[in-house]
Amino acid sequence: MVVLSQPAALDHLSDLIKACKPTSLFTGIPVVDLSDPEAKHHIVKACEDYGLFKLVNHGVPLDFMTTLEAQALKFFNLPQSEKEKAGPAEPFGYGSKRIGPNGDVGWIEYILLNTNPDIISPKSLSIFKENPEIFRDAVLDYICAVKKMTFEVLELMVDGLGIEPRNVLSNLLREDKSDCCFRLNYYPPCPELQALRGRNLIGFGEHTDPQIISVLRSNNTSGLQISLKDGTWVSVPPDQNSFFINVGDCLQVMSNGRFKSVKHRVLADTTSSRISMIFFGGPPLSEKIAPLPSLMAEGEESLYKEFTWWCEYKKSAYKSRLADYRLGLFEKSVPMMSNSQF
Repeated sequence: MVVLSQPAALDHLSDLIKACKPTSLFTGIPVVDLSDPEAKHHIVKACEDYGLFKLVNHGVPLDFMTTLEAQALKFFNLPQSEKEKAGPAEPFGYGSKRIGPNGDVGWIEYILLNTNPDIISPKSLSIFKENPEIFRDAVLDYICAVKKMTFEVLELMVDGLGIEPRNVLSNLLREDKSDCCFRLNYYPPCPELQALRGRNLIGFGEHTDPQIISVLRSNNTSGLQISLKDGTWVSVPPDQNSFFINVGDCLQVMSNGRFKSVKHRVLADTTSSRISMIFFGGPPLSEKIAPLPSLMAEGEESLYKEFTWWCEYKKSAYKSRLADYRLGLFEKSVPMMSNSQF
């Protein structure tokens, strides 16, 4: 926490303020063209080097993105008392500032939804009193298209790794009982930031994503930062027409550490709101997570103990803080001190 000697109006932000070194937009983010015959190799290389890549020519209709963004903004611009009728997030529904159960906070509002159309939170839909079906249809159209794209990415990834069957990863997300979810994040502008003189307002604190894969699309407001292997934080240039694909903790384990779950965060902006849409592709709750045998070289030892997604990983994650290194509990080798090594 940074104690400010400046305007009292900033006192309520003190828990979210952090002195971050200035970063310029990083031009080295790998770009993968999904229509490129060599895409499978580019995906693997990007996951090894950065744990993240930008996906272009992805096949998701642009109007699905813009329609859902417009509907989300309509929600987030409602009076606070109206939005709160869709909360609290338990875990699905509307939430504001509070991230998780253990004290983490951010300059953020969000809606968390189950990707099963039969389980989409009635609380989230009830807020759209006039035409709730418009929002519902926008969400379902978007999720359906993004899921299809994600399956293709995972299958190309497996092709690039040279293992079989090619649906070994995508099938975990296809299952009816898969633990996938969808999140709409809204980071309001904060004009008070101008008084911080080099300090930053944390929108969403540093963390890795727990699942197999995360698929992010945002508007053209910057704010997303990733940590490189040497621990340096860099800013990811926004691109509202493309997707950013993140390696999650489960995929790091399943690749036996070949791919790294990328540590990332979001900083708030002084004048522009940022809105992002993230599909989190998780395995079924009962799935046992371990390095894929087909990916292990002869004599290669597993770096991780097998664990179940729900009973072991998620239950332990619920007891941790956002920035904690959650995979340390399941490593066989000397534990890493933090994700910053990635």
